[in-house]
Amino acid sequence: MKHSEPRISVVIPAFRSERTLPELCIRLGKVLPSVCPEYEIIIVEDGGGGQTWEIIQALAAADARIRGMLHSRNYGQHNAILSGIRAARFEIIITMDDDLQNPPEEIPALLTKLAEGYDVVYGTPCQEKHGVLRDIASLITKRMLEHAMGGDVSRHISAYRVFKTHLRDAFKDYRNPFVSIDVLLTWATTHFAAIPVRHDSRTVGASGYTLARLVRHTLNMVTGYSVFPLQLASWTGFLFTLLGMCLLMYVLGRYLLYGSGMAGFPFLASIIAIFAGAQMFALGIIGEYLSRMHVNSMGRPLAVIKEATFPVNSTSNKEGSRSS
Repeated sequence: MKHSEPRISVVIPAFRSERTLPELCIRLGKVLPSVCPEYEIIIVEDGGGGQTWEIIQALAAADARIRGMLHSRNYGQHNAILSGIRAARFEIIITMDDDLQNPPEEIPALLTKLAEGYDVVYGTPCQEKHGVLRDIASLITKRMLEHAMGGDVSRHISAYRVFKTHLRDAFKDYRNPFVSIDVLLTWATTHFAAIPVRHDSRTVGASGYTLARLVRHTLNMVTGYSVFPLQLASWTGFLFTLLGMCLLMYVLGRYLLYGSGMAGFPFLASIIAIFAGAQMFALGIIGEYLSRMHVNSMGRPLAVIKEATFPVNSTSNKEGSRSS
């Protein structure tokens, strides 16, 4: 059956959001019927605990268009989004946060931009309402994506995005437990766009991004999808080799001119410490890549779906899942 307008799957990663999900679903229920003939809302509870899963089950029981998935533990926001993407049934996917900071009322504007021929459109906050640490981590992530996406678009990426579902074919076999949705989308297309959207203040709860999570996500971005750290280690080694040659020439020149070498333990200790530090820096980067290869070789799952309110299709990454 053909549809004049594409149907929409909304994917929402949920983490301790029992107080915001009911209102979010109500607002989506008002917006989506005006822009598409059929839709579904997929909420992935990422092991946050509390009453979130019970709220999702109640919402799904009251509206068949709401579908819930429960991870067996906390795997991370991007892993939860990927679980929802793989379970999506319709032609367009929208991802958004669960905290009401991404207004559903901005969806028509995102879809209008997508219809201009783009494959992915980001809703860039006009003014972000995050903390300093979150902003720093976001800035690093955006800089890492500049080469793949282009500088203009990478500076405007956000969790509020709309894209064509067929793009997921490019990463259907992806099994690395370290996930970045934005990087995976670059495997499928180069047609990105971004538009400014409203970004509301958080009125309930606090962000689940702790300092440790921000650091881990940034490291995953830097070492999981780029060889830049290895290149940096190579250039560091090259520069310190040049420095060592310059020091050797200086010592030899001083000996030839003055008949004496460089005296002083502090100088020697400083040089040794500098070169040893450069070596440890390079070894640390290599070790980080080796550790990721080790994790991948273990076959660790992206996520384990403990329970779902619907039969999870074969494209979802699941292990021991069951329908409720």
